Amino acid sequence: MGLFRKLKGELIDIIEWVDSSNDTIIWKFPRYENEIKNGAKLTVRESQVAIFVNKGQIADVFQPGLHTLSTDNMPILTTLQGWKYGFNSPFKVDIYFVSTRQFTNRKWGTKNPIMLRDAEFGPIRLRAFGSYCFKIQDDASIFFKTIAGTNPEFRTEDIEDQLRNLILTRFTDFLAESKIPALDLAANYNELSQDISDIIANDFSEYGIDITKFLVENISLPEEVEKALDKRTSMGVVGDLNKYTQFQFADSLKASAEGGGHSMASDAMGLAMGMGMANQMIQQQQQNVQQQNVQQQGAAAAPPPIPGEIQFHIAVNGQQQGPFNMASLQQMMSNGQFDRNTLVWKQGMAGWEQAGNVPELANIFASTPPPPPPIPNP
Repeated sequence: MGLFRKLKGELIDIIEWVDSSNDTIIWKFPRYENEIKNGAKLTVRESQVAIFVNKGQIADVFQPGLHTLSTDNMPILTTLQGWKYGFNSPFKVDIYFVSTRQFTNRKWGTKNPIMLRDAEFGPIRLRAFGSYCFKIQDDASIFFKTIAGTNPEFRTEDIEDQLRNLILTRFTDFLAESKIPALDLAANYNELSQDISDIIANDFSEYGIDITKFLVENISLPEEVEKALDKRTSMGVVGDLNKYTQFQFADSLKASAEGGGHSMASDAMGLAMGMGMANQMIQQQQQNVQQQNVQQQGAAAAPPPIPGEIQFHIAVNGQQQGPFNMASLQQMMSNGQFDRNTLVWKQGMAGWEQAGNVPELANIFASTPPPPPPIPNP
């Protein structure tokens, strides 16, 4: 990566870094005999920064361009070396190239499921994964001092574990606090990506790194929960299960008739459909019983008679009717619907009695004229 040239017996340094990798962040330039000549040429390409380190201390930082090393463009190093009137002899300094390009398609994901409490499913475990992009800030000295140090070569793999752990911590905390239902997460990937990117931006910045893109690609439920959800979805597609069962039963009978006989498969299906129809009939009977119970409960909930008013039930053609108060019974007697022989019952009586034998009804019959005598024969 480094290049040295020897021209007319004089050693002239050409310092540059041609990066052929996709994951190198920092690369230390190897110096010939550990010295750099006055007037050496330094080439810093776009998306690169060159850092000069003198005795472990950052001196001058060079941005992209072609630089001829002299006291004019190395003010800090000149001061540290004590060059007041320039220099002519070789000097020693460590040169680090830092890549400031964007490192894309870095992966993140959960090693273990995230335990969350969902409003619909209750406690669940979720897995998530995605990708992100980052770059070293233009002021590369922050990353150099905070993370890389004096490593002669620093790659993305040396920092990715730390970045991934930071992402997962912030992601888990944000997802739990957002309380987004599990079934609505897919509709919020864009919002989640943007919100989490904003949250981790400050954390990355402390390392001298800019997060340029963060994407949530998938959040998945455990396999057993997904299977249960598939069954639930299938039931929703079927719709009315009773009508679907009837359709299958009719279709199986048609297929059996067209086949001209029976088979184990058709018999088994017929048995299953028959059981389904029987279950349907039982369910219908249970619903009828429930409706009758509701009606009886409604009748039982009717208000009691007015205190002091006597009411009687009467038997007409073997069926119970009523209860009727005194005024109603007197009107019915006038219409011929009630007489002394009518069986009556009221609360407190041991059994049914003829109306003429009940003391409370004596006044009704006493106020009623007797039937006219028979007309004599001429």
